[in-house]
Amino acid sequence: MKTLLHLSDLHFGRVDDLLVKPLLTVAHAIAPDLVVISGDFTQRARRKEYRAAQSFLEQLPKPRLVVPGNHDIPLWNVFRRFTDPLRRYRRYITKDPQPFYQDDEVAVIGINTVRSLTRKYGRVNAEQIEHARVVFAGVSPHLVKVAVTHHPFDLPPGSHSRLVGRSKMAMEGLAIAGVDLILSGHLHLKHVGLTAQRYSIEGHCALVAQAGTTISTRCRGEANSFNVVRIEQSQMTIEHHLWQSGSSDFRRAASERFVRGGGLWERAAITEIGARSSCDKG
Repeated sequence: MKTLLHLSDLHFGRVDDLLVKPLLTVAHAIAPDLVVISGDFTQRARRKEYRAAQSFLEQLPKPRLVVPGNHDIPLWNVFRRFTDPLRRYRRYITKDPQPFYQDDEVAVIGINTVRSLTRKYGRVNAEQIEHARVVFAGVSPHLVKVAVTHHPFDLPPGSHSRLVGRSKMAMEGLAIAGVDLILSGHLHLKHVGLTAQRYSIEGHCALVAQAGTTISTRCRGEANSFNVVRIEQSQMTIEHHLWQSGSSDFRRAASERFVRGGGLWERAAITEIGARSSCDKG
């Protein structure tokens, strides 16, 4: 079994400092095989924010696979946003725009959905999906395949946000690549769904899992959270860990188990742990 720790939307510049040390403590206690961060390291892509994000990142377990978010490119400096939007991201976070990780059980690829023109909502193009297809074609068919993006391929019930641009084209390509799981963020809401509920692709049903904002003050009616993904070849469990303001730590609040038959994943069980959470930061 492999364990992935999925963080998202850190937003240095708008971080709740009380959450940082407890998160680092629980991250090391979980001892993940891979830490995944699905974007928005900063609030406004300022140097000070990037330095703080870099320091935080260096304290997390290794290895790590990360992708940028729309807040990681300049907002007010329009010239730099269009000429070199990820310059500071490459300097302080990683130089690799298409990160890839592989071990004996999982293969994980990062896909950059940030675009200078559609700054908030993001987009994916055919070249990126073809690259993912080629990469995954070179790994063992027995590995569980994971894609990481900032912008979502699915939405929680009641959400009026947008999906990542060209999501249908991308999902069809990722289905050909045999992707089992897509991890994303952006919405600051936790969510797990099945792709077949939104995308009709014969013989394919993957999982989509979004993490909420992990340590920022930018909650949207939901406590700070992260996901822990426990992966076996034909079984996957996704745990939601929520910030408990009363005890000042993160606790597992729910767990969802999925099983795979052929190329189709389906929900097997949902367990509510009973931990109470709150979001009083607005």
